[in-house]
Amino acid sequence: MNPVSHQKTLLRRTMRGRRRALAAADSQAAARAAVHAPLARLGPGPVAGYIAQGAELDPGLLMDALAQAGVGLALPAAVSREAPLIFRAWAPGAALAPDAFGIPAPLADQPQVLPTALIVPLLAFDRRGGRLGQGAGVYDRAIGALGAERRPFLLGYAYAGQEVEDLPLEPHDQRLDAILTEAGLIEVR
Repeated sequence: MNPVSHQKTLLRRTMRGRRRALAAADSQAAARAAVHAPLARLGPGPVAGYIAQGAELDPGLLMDALAQAGVGLALPAAVSREAPLIFRAWAPGAALAPDAFGIPAPLADQPQVLPTALIVPLLAFDRRGGRLGQGAGVYDRAIGALGAERRPFLLGYAYAGQEVEDLPLEPHDQRLDAILTEAGLIEVR
C-alpha cells in the first residue's frame, strides 16, 4: 500500500466514528443543510443524489425540494463491483432494489441518464474540494468515466464536523465543486 493510501485508510477509521457521533448528536442536520442548498446551481437536472447508508447525512429533504422545483432526479446504481456507477432516473417514492453493493437503487427498467450534478456522500472533506469516500472508488470511477466535457457539478453533502484541514489525495481522486453542510454552503477555493 502506498503512503497516501495508508493515510486515507487510517483517516477513514477515525472519520467513520466521527460521522456516527455527529449523526447521533444532531438529528436535524439534514433539514438545516437542505435550507442552504444552491438549487439554481444544480440546474434543471438530472441531479443524482443517493440513498443514505448508516450515518451518512440524508439528502432526502434536499431531493424532495429539487423534485418540487421540477428538477429531474437520478440515483446511482452499481451493476457490478468493478464497473463505474451508472445513474438511473428516479422520483421520490419510486421502487428501489439492491444494486451490486446491496444499496437501494432504481429498478433496472428505469432509463440511464447523464447527471448534470451529483450530490455525493463522504467521510471527510477539505476546503480545497478534497473528498474522502468509503474507499471503493466508485464515485471517482463514475465521474472519470463521464469525461472532462461531461463532468457534473459535484456537491459534497456532509456534517460540518466532517471537515479536515488537508486531505491526502491521489491522482484519481475527483475534487468537489462545493460542500453543503448544516452550517451552510462552502465554495471550494
